[in-house]
Amino acid sequence: MYKADKSEPFWWSMFSLGGMVAALLVPIHIFLDGLAVPLGLIDADLLGYERMQALIANPFVKIYLSVLIVLPLYHAAHRIRFTLHELGIRKSRLLAVLCYGGALIGTAVALYVLWGLL
Repeated sequence: MYKADKSEPFWWSMFSLGGMVAALLVPIHIFLDGLAVPLGLIDADLLGYERMQALIANPFVKIYLSVLIVLPLYHAAHRIRFTLHELGIRKSRLLAVLCYGGALIGTAVALYVLWGLL
């Protein structure tokens, strides 16, 4: 039987926040960058390198991109952990450390890249 620890509500909240971000915000970026520009719906200069570099210098955009990158990492970590648990890999402490540790490392890298760029 699975025994939940005291941090479980935190990880479930990160899972739900990451799922919401992945479902609502990521498709917008896929549409803009992957479809709208190649199809000519948006001018390519609007999403050009110089304009994006100036946009990323804004702290609010950095916060937005941090949320866009970091929260789905925790969603994925939680989903992977419980998928492996359901498949019979019951080392829950080791799985938790590997999954959430990977999300923490990804968070650190994303924040370092975003906030260290400019």
